[in-house]
Amino acid sequence: MTNAEIRSQRQHNQRIIDTDFKTPLEIVSWMGAMQAQEYAMAKWAIGLRSNGLSDSDIEASFNKGEILRTHLLRPTWHFVAPADIRWMLALTAPRVHQVNSYMYRKMGYDSDFFNKTNDILGKALEGEKHLTRTELQELLKHKNIHADGVGLSCIMMHAELDGIICSGPRKGKQFTYALLDERVPAVTTITGQEALFELSLRYFTSRSPATLQDFVTWSGLTMKDAREGVALLPDYFLKKMIDSQEYIFYPNKESYPDILQPTFLMPDYDEYGMGYKNRDAIILPETKPELKEAVNAGNYHMIVIEGMIAGTWKKVVKGKNISVESFPFFELNGLQQEALKKAEERFTEFVS
Repeated sequence: MTNAEIRSQRQHNQRIIDTDFKTPLEIVSWMGAMQAQEYAMAKWAIGLRSNGLSDSDIEASFNKGEILRTHLLRPTWHFVAPADIRWMLALTAPRVHQVNSYMYRKMGYDSDFFNKTNDILGKALEGEKHLTRTELQELLKHKNIHADGVGLSCIMMHAELDGIICSGPRKGKQFTYALLDERVPAVTTITGQEALFELSLRYFTSRSPATLQDFVTWSGLTMKDAREGVALLPDYFLKKMIDSQEYIFYPNKESYPDILQPTFLMPDYDEYGMGYKNRDAIILPETKPELKEAVNAGNYHMIVIEGMIAGTWKKVVKGKNISVESFPFFELNGLQQEALKKAEERFTEFVS
């Protein structure tokens, strides 16, 4: 299997090409979880995998609670489907708490402290009171808990991981929190080995070909748990050694290594890159210096040309007009220029 074949399989499995998804919920459910700390770009990641969804469509879906945004897997924000949030938290929260434990200790926060803050936050949000982070910070202050910055982040994330709170609808441009039990009515959920199987299945169905280490990096699970999850995968998943690494892949018939692969404006922290530890398949060796320089400068808006990272881009807003400026790492031929123009138009249509 060549890098071109790896890319084409991933593009299909991630539904960057050949998508039939029409709702944000379908996409987020298929992907299992989608990294979402950059909210505007996370919405574009959903739009990229859909047929005709706009930014406002996804915003409306988020505000209705059809998709949620919370901390799970690694200690960062993710979009997740309501039906999946409880079993995923049950599986991954202990691991994220372990990763965060140093910071908890540094802030002087113990289990009694978090029980108290969880109780305060829970009571404050009862009755579908959707409150912003600042509003909740003030309520904590009234209870003689003074926290900001890292300390407040620890309190809020701990409550999310404990299944007390999750995202609520936005107030203008402000994010709010809601009680998870009110946002997502409690249902019988899967636990333990069933949850490990489901997370493994979602990952390798939507992101293969991928390695065990890719799965560990994406999920934040221990190597032991990840190995167990892979062992639970159905027999129809195939394994193949490529460059001394074992790749696990969902045996799609669709593979397009010999035709022009997609050109698109990749969202920040998109799963096409962040879903894997090894990203060699999407990076041209000759562009590594330019890519490293762009990342070091804090530019994560990447152009993907023919399936590979090939430049950077930025959104330009002038009044009511939105456009895109692109900065390829190399001179584009006529076909590449035309494909990039279409990619820019697709994004501006999405956000307009």
